[in-house]
Amino acid sequence: MTTNPTFTSVLIVGAGPVGLTLAMDLAWRGIDVVVAETRARGEPPPPKCNHVAARSMEIFRRLGVAGKLRNAGLPPDYPNDISYRTSYTGRELTRIPIPCRRDRYDSREGPDTGWPTPEPAHRINQIFLEPILFDHAAQMGRITILTRTAVTAMAQDDDQVTATMENLDNGAITHIDCQYLIGCDGGSSIIRKSIGAKLEGDAVISRNQSSYIRAPGLAKLQTETPAWATFSLNPRRSGNVYAIDGVERFIIHNYLRPGETDFDAIDRDWGIRTILGVDDSFEYEILAKEDWIGRRLVADKFRDRRAFICGDAAHIWVPYGGYGMNAGIADAMNLSWVMAAHLNGWAPAAILDAYEAERLPITEQVSHFVMNHAHAMASQRGGVPDNIEDDGPDGDAARAQLGQQAYDLNVQQYCAAGLNFGYYYDQSPIIDHAAARGDTAPGYTMAEYSPSTVPGCRLPHLWLGDRKWGRSLYDALGPEYTLLRSDPNMDAAPLLNAAAAQGLPLALLDLPTGTYDHALVIARPDQHVAWRGGGVPDDPDGLINILNGAFNTAN
Repeated sequence: MTTNPTFTSVLIVGAGPVGLTLAMDLAWRGIDVVVAETRARGEPPPPKCNHVAARSMEIFRRLGVAGKLRNAGLPPDYPNDISYRTSYTGRELTRIPIPCRRDRYDSREGPDTGWPTPEPAHRINQIFLEPILFDHAAQMGRITILTRTAVTAMAQDDDQVTATMENLDNGAITHIDCQYLIGCDGGSSIIRKSIGAKLEGDAVISRNQSSYIRAPGLAKLQTETPAWATFSLNPRRSGNVYAIDGVERFIIHNYLRPGETDFDAIDRDWGIRTILGVDDSFEYEILAKEDWIGRRLVADKFRDRRAFICGDAAHIWVPYGGYGMNAGIADAMNLSWVMAAHLNGWAPAAILDAYEAERLPITEQVSHFVMNHAHAMASQRGGVPDNIEDDGPDGDAARAQLGQQAYDLNVQQYCAAGLNFGYYYDQSPIIDHAAARGDTAPGYTMAEYSPSTVPGCRLPHLWLGDRKWGRSLYDALGPEYTLLRSDPNMDAAPLLNAAAAQGLPLALLDLPTGTYDHALVIARPDQHVAWRGGGVPDDPDGLINILNGAFNTAN
């Protein structure tokens, strides 16, 4: 479509990874979407995000784009390890092993292999990720992407939202009506401001002088095996170097110290060379300055009637554990399926109340995880001993001790099973919490979690048959709700009939006997458990009213 439409079911503001994922999932569910983006098509994004979490890759798998992403980024055999050294070219203190993408599905070595997922995490920078998502979205028939278009204002009533849009090339002003509007427009979100939401929390946790560089000769100077992420820990200046293309492009984060508040007051060249461990003869080119402030800010609300916010528009924090962009993608998936349920006619508008009820508490929780980790990392950087680069037994001992400390602290964020799989929705209006029957969802940390079918938890993943030749349970689930039965003799007809009578899509999937600790489990479209039981509930209609939000309407 080359002209601006005047109406769409959903208008998404922002075509970053969060907005594009939301658009693709809505379109996959049969919803017409318009995406407004201020950049031109093909204009590269900043090199900000470097990691796609396993949960995000599960979403991309269902949308048919995981393979494209997996084949992009670093070279197939480039180590995805995290290395801690006295400088980028200095001595290694420790290493967190992560398989290269060539071996990602099959490797069993390292702390984040063998995870209960069909799609392990993938290290890829946003400059490679976003164009793939954009092209995939642009080819979907229900998506219209308007580039060089800014949404400058919005107004809503009980029936629709009207957005004012400006063509950034010619200044033309147009308007578009939509049933729902979603702001995925970043930290300075105009949609967040328009709905009266305010960011609350910690405005400054850290300051980071970051430089995107081209340095063709840098990799040759290393004495250790290359790594995707290389931390430099020394008394002069600590920082981090991410390999972007595995050849010549890198992003360097220079962690400013307490009291250093002015980015320009810190000699950028000196910081880069100190982190890299190179002298003045080494040549490199700065492609972009990407300085940023680490924050912990969460909006006090994610919605005003027909307008919603996702991603950085709703929350901003230090992206440890990879959970900056990935938290936004989780927002997108959570909102997409409930919005599509309503727009497709099988759920009342009350189902949309689940988005804020579920995501806002988790967002607040994760924001504290990453803030606490940021403080711990800053403390570690501030405690680097003066003899860390010395030869001899004392230097060896100092390096061994700091290396162990760095590994123990940071394996939590780079192999964050808890952040991927452990969070649960215990305040949701569309989950039957009574079905827990006294059980509580198991607690989790950044790194650790316990699989559980307590309603609200992520459905424990398994392989149907041999892992190599079998089928992922998630691939076998229906597109909406799925009733998993692990007792073939149990009559599920009353529950299936109740769902059919109310128009709620509920697929039946038989599993091997005893797969889960309850004979019947209902999984939502986002693979979270909505209900479980040892048999069909006494009031199947009442359960369906919870799942589709009708119970929330009545109350």
